[in-house]
Amino acid sequence: MSFFDSYLNNDDDLPVENHNIDEEIKRIKEVADYGNLYSSVESVEEILQFCLENERYDDGLYLSNKLVEIFPYNSEYWLKKGISLNGLFRFDEAMVCFTKSLSLNPLDSEAMIDKAAAEENLGLYDQARESLDNVLLNDPQNEEALFSIGLLLQRQEKFDSAVKYFRTALDIDPDYSEAYYELGYCYENLEQFERALEVYEKYIQLEPYSANGYYNRGIIYVKLNQLEKAVDSYELALAIKEDFGSAWFNKGNALADLGRFQQAIEAFKEALKLDNNDESCCFNIGNIYEELGDLANAVKFYTDAIKINDEYYEAFLSRGFCYDTLGKFHLALKDFNKAISLSQDCAEAWYAKADLEYSLGQLQEAVESYTAALKLEPENFQVWFNLAETFFELGDWLESMNAYNQCLLINPEDAASHYGKAKVNFIISRPKEAIECLKTAFSLDPDFRSEFAKEYPEIKSSKLFKKLLGEF
Repeated sequence: MSFFDSYLNNDDDLPVENHNIDEEIKRIKEVADYGNLYSSVESVEEILQFCLENERYDDGLYLSNKLVEIFPYNSEYWLKKGISLNGLFRFDEAMVCFTKSLSLNPLDSEAMIDKAAAEENLGLYDQARESLDNVLLNDPQNEEALFSIGLLLQRQEKFDSAVKYFRTALDIDPDYSEAYYELGYCYENLEQFERALEVYEKYIQLEPYSANGYYNRGIIYVKLNQLEKAVDSYELALAIKEDFGSAWFNKGNALADLGRFQQAIEAFKEALKLDNNDESCCFNIGNIYEELGDLANAVKFYTDAIKINDEYYEAFLSRGFCYDTLGKFHLALKDFNKAISLSQDCAEAWYAKADLEYSLGQLQEAVESYTAALKLEPENFQVWFNLAETFFELGDWLESMNAYNQCLLINPEDAASHYGKAKVNFIISRPKEAIECLKTAFSLDPDFRSEFAKEYPEIKSSKLFKKLLGEF
């Protein structure tokens, strides 16, 4: 019995990454360097295959180099050397090896498929497709070639075409788990979420210990707004792979959307343990604390996010909102200005800055900031309304009237804008127009009658005014 037969079938053995395997690889390397390689070829081949299957490409390259030195006309060894180089992202060198392998065995479908993978990695998509089509000319039922064409199309974002090839591969081999996995990804990008869920379920049936399978299923459940099922899927992924940072992160997002904030914070903190430079985790924790009203902790985690990424404008903006609520206005203004400097096209930052400037009595600065926000979002009703109110405070009646008119173009049924226009018309001595605006405002929202009585008691009590409004 070979080393691998006894090793892989012994339940008492430790995982394949343990020191026993490392020692065996070291021993085989010593045989290759100093011993009689001819008498150990079978053991070297087994170890080489193990290295390739477990992505230990440096060791694979070392051993395949030794084999091709002694057996330069063995196409299989050139193929394995090419696979090792491909895994090490040395695609040009891999191409040389695949070409050599095919010169020795021109009809080797596996070599053609691996050569196509290297061509794809080099961006030679047409050549990759040609190599795969050549495989199908000799073997139309080659599911690996069909699958590889599907991958090639998928990476070119031709998802509909990719689906057809993955489906054809599955017609040939219904247990082709990788095809189900990639098919799910295509359906997800095509926003066919129910189909994506169906094929991920089939993938999980075939690969029940795949953390990625449960993780991807969780993503689909989120897109279907089935958040509890999404959390369950992420937890299954984490039960298999506890250090799966993305699963902790996505679980945190789903829990937050469910309003389970403390659990969400715990999930994000687990993700941070795995990657303490993940600014998005810090930001999301800050968001939750802000939602909970714990602004001190919110500021702390937004600050942590900024320490990791000092160009994270959303963190500056959110921290600015916290400072504003805490009454630390100058710190808030500093953060809003920083957010704007990092993202000139962020209307929300301009809007926040303008509101704060208005609160601080910096009315002219507020006008400039509202105007900047409107350049980015010209249909934003609330910004137009706030701009109208600011112009009113400045005594710029015509600009205020213009801004109220813009509000009514966006929302003709807004009582506050009609009421604002009425006030401007009274001030600029246009009583007829003012009365018409008041009638409309009172009709849309009767509460403005009492507000008007408080603001203009002398007008409200006038018999003429009542007559004009039709209150007699």
